[in-house]
Amino acid sequence: MFSPELLYNLTYGLYIVSAKAGDAESGFVSNTVMQVSATPALVAIAVSKNNYTCELIQKSGHFNVSIVAQSANRNLIGTFGYKSGRDLNKFESIQFVRDGEQRPVVTEDCLAWFGCKVQKNIELETHFVFIGEIIDGDNLPLEGEPMTYTYYRNVMKGKSPKNAPTFQQTIKTNTIMERYECDMCGYVYDPAKGDPDNGIAPGTPFEQLPSTWTCPICGVDKSNFSKK
Repeated sequence: MFSPELLYNLTYGLYIVSAKAGDAESGFVSNTVMQVSATPALVAIAVSKNNYTCELIQKSGHFNVSIVAQSANRNLIGTFGYKSGRDLNKFESIQFVRDGEQRPVVTEDCLAWFGCKVQKNIELETHFVFIGEIIDGDNLPLEGEPMTYTYYRNVMKGKSPKNAPTFQQTIKTNTIMERYECDMCGYVYDPAKGDPDNGIAPGTPFEQLPSTWTCPICGVDKSNFSKK
C-alpha cells in the first residue's frame, strides 16, 4: 500500500534558486532541481505558484541555481527556505554576486552555480515546472560535499516548507514528551534531545529554554512554537 513516507527514498539535493525581474529580486531553497539533458544542457526545477521567485522567473525567463554545501549555516536555509521575498530583502545579509545581466547569485555556503534561460514552462495544479538551458556558471571557492535532502532531514532535522513539492502534512499524535513544533518551518524541539549545537543540553524542557533561543532552522523565537 502506498504511503507518502515512501517518497523519502527518492534522493534530492538542496539548492538556492534566485531570479530578478526589473528591480525586484528574490530566491528560495529548492530540493527539486534535476538535469534532464546533456546536449543541450537542460535542467528542470519545480516552483510553487505561491513563491515570489516563481513570479520573477515567469517575468524574466531566467533563473540561477546555487548548489548548497553540506556545511551550510542553518540561517542561510532559514532565510531562503521559510521567508518570503515579498516581505524582506533576502540578499542584504548574505554573500552573493551578480551575473553578467545583474541577476543575483548566492555564493555563501555554496559550492558552484549555474544560470539558465527558460525554454519551457509546464503548469501543474500547485507548481510550475521550468525547463532551463544552462548558459552560464562556475565553481565557487568553497570546497566540500553538496547538501542532500536526506542529510537536511536526518542530520539537521529540517522539514520541507509548505510550498515545497516534498512537503507532507504532519499528523499529530498524543505523546508523553512535551515536544514543541515550529509554526514557521515544522522543526520539532524534543526535550529528550535538546539542541546541543546551540548549547541546549538533552533533557531541557521547552519552558526552560532561554528567551534568546531561536529555531535552529528558520530563526524565529519561542513564541512561534506550538505544543505537539
